[in-house]
Amino acid sequence: METNAIRIALIGDYDPQVTAHQAIPVALGMAAEHTGQNVQFQWLATDHITADTPLDEFDGFWCVPASPYRDMDGALRAIRFAREQQRPFLGTCGGFQHAVLEFARNVLGWEDAEHGETSPDSTRALLTPLTCALVEAVDSIHLVEGSLIAKAYENAEIREGYHCRYGVNPEFERQLLTRQLHAVGHDSAGDLRAVELKDHPFFVATLFQPERAALKGLLPPLVKALIEACVRQKS
Repeated sequence: METNAIRIALIGDYDPQVTAHQAIPVALGMAAEHTGQNVQFQWLATDHITADTPLDEFDGFWCVPASPYRDMDGALRAIRFAREQQRPFLGTCGGFQHAVLEFARNVLGWEDAEHGETSPDSTRALLTPLTCALVEAVDSIHLVEGSLIAKAYENAEIREGYHCRYGVNPEFERQLLTRQLHAVGHDSAGDLRAVELKDHPFFVATLFQPERAALKGLLPPLVKALIEACVRQKS
């Protein structure tokens, strides 16, 4: 990889059948063209992310949809690195769920926090089935003004698409959002759909899949914002 390139790690298990996985390279290509950057990306299969994986080689991290991942611990390891090392991070859909889980376990100390998809009977299932599954659904989202995500969209009201069945368990939501993790996006029913980390250059996670816009020829604002954050950090 070239030294002047922006290197993005895609945390997830690549599947050509997944719409989001088809969209992500297109979205990154559009962001590269728009920003004039040489953007290179590498898929990091979760079952190959170990203590020896050279995560330091990447300028930014994107935890992508299509969980359950083959190795949850691998995904959480990479997310933790991005959070602790102040590397720009974007989590979409499954990436949102695992960003929340990593924060709960390693910042709040909730060692028993689990994902309800893989551990439905756990006492602290942090991610549980949505009241209404958002599979191929589109909805409006209200963003907190001044947030990174609102700045990226240049709007406080947006519409985005989902392919998702799990969200934050309402039982733990208030405790989860007490420290650095902030709620920055809610849907039309008032349910949590986006979070950001305070005191981090760029750490944004959304339950919706903004990358899908790329398949319609539209540059996803959050992907552009991720690349721009990488450029700022690198310089």
